[in-house]
Amino acid sequence: MEEAEEEKKDEADYKRLHSFPLIRHSDMPEEMRVETMELCVTACEKHATNNESAAKMIKETMDKKFGSSWHVVIGEGFGFEITHEVKNLLYMFFGGSLAVCVWKCS
Repeated sequence: MEEAEEEKKDEADYKRLHSFPLIRHSDMPEEMRVETMELCVTACEKHATNNESAAKMIKETMDKKFGSSWHVVIGEGFGFEITHEVKNLLYMFFGGSLAVCVWKCS
């Protein structure tokens, strides 16, 4: 009985610890980075079970707000090498192991 309560407490602590976005790399201006980060968090929370829908939501919003040619990848355990426009890249983690990469390429 006591072990089950301890596991629930540990799980709650883990979720609280990893519920904030962690920016791994970004060369975006501060204002754009904050807006993009908030958009990514909103999309990932809204579409928690469907990364494809979350990526589509982020891409469409970024295209409208900052011009076209934005690309978005969301998932766990992937590697990448990309070419991007300077000052148009955001790579972050959310919810522990969910990675989000947003970049613009002409």
